[in-house]
Amino acid sequence: MRSRPLSVLCAALAMTCASAACAQSTPGQPAAAQTAPAAAVPRPADNRFEPMVDPALPRIDEAIRQAELGRHDASGHGDIAAHPLYRWVEYAALKRDIDTLPPARAQAFLQRYQGDAVAAEFRQAWLTATARREDAAAFLAAWDDGIDDIRLRCGKLDAQRRLGRTGAEWTREAQDIWRGSGESRPDQCDPVFAALADAGHLPPALSWERIEKAAAEWQPGVMRVAARNLPPAERALAEDYAAFIDSPHPRALEWPKTDRSRLVASHGLAKLGKDDPDRAESLLPQYARALGFSEADRGRAMYRIALWSVASYLPDSERRLNLVPESSYDERLHEWRVREALSRSDWPAALAAIRKMGPDQRNDSRYAYFEARLAELTGDAATAQAKYRAAALVPEFHGFLAADRIDQPYALCPREPSADAALRASVSANPALRRAMGLHQLGRAGWAVKEWHDAMDDFDDSRRHLAVEMAQANGWYDRAVFSLGRGKPEELRFYSLRFPLSHDAVIRREAARNNIDPAWVAAEIRAESIFNPKARSGANALGLMQVLPATGASVARRIGEPWGGAASLYQPETNIVLGTAYLRQMMDEYGGKPYFAIAGYNAGPTPLQRWQSQRPGMDADFWIETISYKETREYVARVFAFSVIYDWRLDGDALRLSDRMEGRTQGPRKQFRCPASPAA
Repeated sequence: MRSRPLSVLCAALAMTCASAACAQSTPGQPAAAQTAPAAAVPRPADNRFEPMVDPALPRIDEAIRQAELGRHDASGHGDIAAHPLYRWVEYAALKRDIDTLPPARAQAFLQRYQGDAVAAEFRQAWLTATARREDAAAFLAAWDDGIDDIRLRCGKLDAQRRLGRTGAEWTREAQDIWRGSGESRPDQCDPVFAALADAGHLPPALSWERIEKAAAEWQPGVMRVAARNLPPAERALAEDYAAFIDSPHPRALEWPKTDRSRLVASHGLAKLGKDDPDRAESLLPQYARALGFSEADRGRAMYRIALWSVASYLPDSERRLNLVPESSYDERLHEWRVREALSRSDWPAALAAIRKMGPDQRNDSRYAYFEARLAELTGDAATAQAKYRAAALVPEFHGFLAADRIDQPYALCPREPSADAALRASVSANPALRRAMGLHQLGRAGWAVKEWHDAMDDFDDSRRHLAVEMAQANGWYDRAVFSLGRGKPEELRFYSLRFPLSHDAVIRREAARNNIDPAWVAAEIRAESIFNPKARSGANALGLMQVLPATGASVARRIGEPWGGAASLYQPETNIVLGTAYLRQMMDEYGGKPYFAIAGYNAGPTPLQRWQSQRPGMDADFWIETISYKETREYVARVFAFSVIYDWRLDGDALRLSDRMEGRTQGPRKQFRCPASPAA
């Protein structure tokens, strides 16, 4: 429902659970593991924490607002001065006057709340202000060695420079920042790098190191800046290298035949391959001959030429993919080789492409499922059955589709947080966590997250799980996405935490009114906002279902609902009413096919029409896999998988995904079982 791709929030969701409901088991288990007895899966219990009620919050809220306006009056705060959140009132007052704040007051605040989130937040602001004021002594007095922000690290080095503290350790740290990336560094680093150069601590080898990294990042401007420290002859060559990254030129045919020249030329051709694959391919042979490209050099350029051809399904895609050396293939290009063959309905070629993948990628549930589908289409029923059984162990989009193909229950092995009363009481009483809940209730999202992370630093896994449950009880639903499963895949089994549910009565009512699946509506909300009614995207999509104001006004007129302006989209019921009606509208526009509607909801009508015209009549699973936008491709799969999970949350079983994808709201229901295998 947006005018451009998903917001950063949804990108974070994609990182947490790339294409579906996430795995709880390892794909590719032997068939015996799937045929063993399985336990039925009950619906999850509601969380057991009560919402936090704090009658002082309105007073705290008003005090913060007054402080931000420069009207802080501590003498009138006797009733709240001892409140745990009062420190944020003080912070707001200090931040308001930070450019004129005496260093002694700043240091006193930092010392009083040392180690707490409010001190860390103020320290960032204070360091920025003291750097702007060029108060080196105050900057260094407030410095904390745990800070890794490059802008502030350069600020520290510059403060030390101003005070004449530029010894061996200073030089080592400044050089590490210089060489650390080919991307442009913040402006705060410029005087540090200038001092390095003036002291003779940017030798040619270090400059070339940065130039090579910048070439790999396609950053000709950085290359030119780094070249300033080189002797004249070397500088001229480095600047010619930068010019080639900007636009390949024939002078490169006369470059010295060195690894560096080959590296730069191959990156320049790779960059051109993104914008003009035809020209890049036509130029590649002459530069390869003149400079003596290795297979890796040629592959570096040909990789990009092939990638940007196939990403647009250009006519030469298959040929260009075949020109990329196998040694240059990575998982991304292996995926595109499969998609390219699928887009042409060349089942043998797609199957062969899957079988060229490494074992981890090939056994991922996505490709286990597609290998089964393609084996089935090419007459290998035995392989198809084995691969379907392997994929069906994983509770995500392709795993659910595989279970439908072999008529098995959906695999799900949920966990719940600890029920230990003492443990739950200790979590509930944690000061930082309680401050986080209070700040969330006040709508101070950034501060709340700071306090949340402060609490998490002191929690073991069991307490962290309970903290997520406590956050949900207080209407803070995204904590599971950002706090579970990172490096601990078993935590993805906390389905009641990862798939929150609120406003379910409104969801059911509006889904019934529009004749669509309520689980789909819940899944859209989870994918779009994680049930945050105040969510707002960069494209100004608002509320639970991320409705654009223009769309909301249009839908309201069409269905005869009063339109209260853009702000009304922050009201959960209004947002669900209009968002659900819009889903119905898209279903009607796109022939009753939810996968078209979901793709259009994410990417907009123009790309959708292109994808429909490119591959008319293609089966839904193949059509989704061949969507050219990664974000939309994964979004469609994610929403469908979320729908299955929410069906379980709402009703304890689920409509078959294969029926759901075709727009059917009635049909056989699937049970959920936990496979009796060690991996599950």
